[in-house]
Order: sequence, then structure tokens, then C-alpha cells
Amino acid sequence: MSMVNLLAGDVGGTTTRLGLFESTASRPRPIAVREFATLDFPDLRSMIAAFLEAAPRADLSNATACFGVAGPVAGDAASLTNTPWPRMETGAIARDFALSRVHLLNDLEAMAYAVPVLESAEVHVLQAGRPAADGNVAIIAAGTGLGESFLHRVNGRDVAIATEGGHADFAPRTERDIALLRHVVARYGRAQVEDVISGRGLLDIHRAIHAEPCQATIDPDAAGASAAISAAALAGRCSGCVEALDIFVEAYGAEAGNFALRTLATGGVFVGGGIAPKILPALTTGVFMRAFRAKAPFEALLDAVPVKVILHSTPGLLGAANFCSHT
Repeated sequence: MSMVNLLAGDVGGTTTRLGLFESTASRPRPIAVREFATLDFPDLRSMIAAFLEAAPRADLSNATACFGVAGPVAGDAASLTNTPWPRMETGAIARDFALSRVHLLNDLEAMAYAVPVLESAEVHVLQAGRPAADGNVAIIAAGTGLGESFLHRVNGRDVAIATEGGHADFAPRTERDIALLRHVVARYGRAQVEDVISGRGLLDIHRAIHAEPCQATIDPDAAGASAAISAAALAGRCSGCVEALDIFVEAYGAEAGNFALRTLATGGVFVGGGIAPKILPALTTGVFMRAFRAKAPFEALLDAVPVKVILHSTPGLLGAANFCSHT
């Protein structure tokens, strides 16, 4: 029977990852990890049951569980913002699986708890900066939506603070941003930050700027269109796709800089989510960092902020397990 004392989950709008971990002195050690399509299951309980049935036999009677969820957490309950699942409650999960304790965190709050245990090979440095040892650390992650959180230093320890910053208003900076704003408002009635900086946001950028037919013949309403646009842009197969990705990267960098100022993230900014590692060549051209720093009169402050892309494949899951191991 496996040595297990942690059950962790990263519950997303598109994909959910569950894992069994053993707590260690450095960081939680994974024993079994599995990925699921979220909408293949009617709720979290049925997904956990399927995972445990296929996982190595383990005694969970004294285990602690933590789930990062893509939505707001209120007390001991949470709901997914972009997925029609029923509300998740810690008490019900604990009873159903005989767990000693269950915690629910916002998904970006969970990701934040991974940052202190990431290794150097698990990040790509966009800006080395000059980190303040006791400074706050911001995390921004575009995927199905856009999430933002930060680690706040409290009495020498890091405490993750969740936000719903992705649902704040999109702030255009350039004439082409203003044209994009008009397109998004016409389509949705309001322009949220994640209506631009997310997988579906890239689709709307593509729709907004393609006055001519897409040279890569990409239909933005087709499955996998966001990834196809990125691939066409990185390969230079369509000038419109190149411009769409350029607008996306610039907006992403600008919002990362905004969030760094809002949180005074002198300890660093970490860019997570599923999109960033896939478009890393576009993030390293300078467009992202120029938009990040263009915040007069605070360019010098932002020039000192380390900026890193998270390359670890499951930081939300790792962070949820790391939170468990310290509670």
C-alpha cells in the first residue's frame, strides 16, 4: 500500500489534474497523477472516484486534500466560473472519501503556492531583475480564462491571496487596442481582461484584425483554433495571425505590468497557465517586456522586477499539494 498523505487537484474549466502525493521536507513527491477532461464528468466527486479506482492502492484515512478550482472560493465552498458543475463543498468531499481535512483554493492561489518550490530548470527568465527578499510575488496565468494571484509576505512566510482580476475591465493602450475593444464590447457587451488575454481572447483578436481572409485558412470557430493561430503566427504562415499574436503578447505584458504595480511585486512576477510555454518564442521577442515596463513614471521599479515563465507542467497541482503539506 502506497505511502500517501496528500490528495491534490487542479480543477480547470477545460482540464483537471488529480494527484496522490507524499509529503517530504523539500516539496511533495508525486505518487500518481492523472489528467481528465473536466466536462467528461458531471462533478468533482465522480472524477475523484474514477481517479482513486485506477490509482495505486493507498490509505487516505489520515490524508489531507486540497483542490485549486477555476472560480471564486467562499468559505468552504466553490463553483467553477466557466463550467456548469454543481458547487463543491469541503465537508461533502471529506465525508465521501474519508479524508481528515479538505481545503479549497482558487486555482491561481494554488499555483502561487508552487512558486516557492519551483526549481531553476522549471522556469524561463524573461527579466532577471533585482528581487527584494521580502517582496510580494505576483502570478498571472492565461489559459481557458485569465487568473491572477499574489504571494504576500506576512511575518516571514508567504500567504497566497486570490483575486478575480481576470474579470476586471480591459484597458486599451493603443489605437489597435481601441479597435479591439470596440469588437469585444460589440460581441459581449463588456470587455473583460480575459476577453483579450486567454485562449478565446486570441480568437477574438483574430476575428477583429482579419479584414482579409486568413492566409493559414483558420476558422476561429473550429476546435483547436487558438493553438492553430499561435502555430501559424510562430511559423510566419499568415501576417494576420502574426499580428494577432503580437497584440495578444503585448496585452499580456501590459497586464502583467499592471498587476505588478497593483501588488507591488518587488519579489517577482511569474507567468503561468497553459499558453505561455507554447508561445515562448513570442514572449522572448521583447514585445512582452516593453509593454510590461511602459508604466511611466515607474519604469525603474518595473525594470527591477524579475519576470519568469513557469515551465513546470502542473504548477497548480504542485501548489495544491504544497499547501496541504504545510497545513
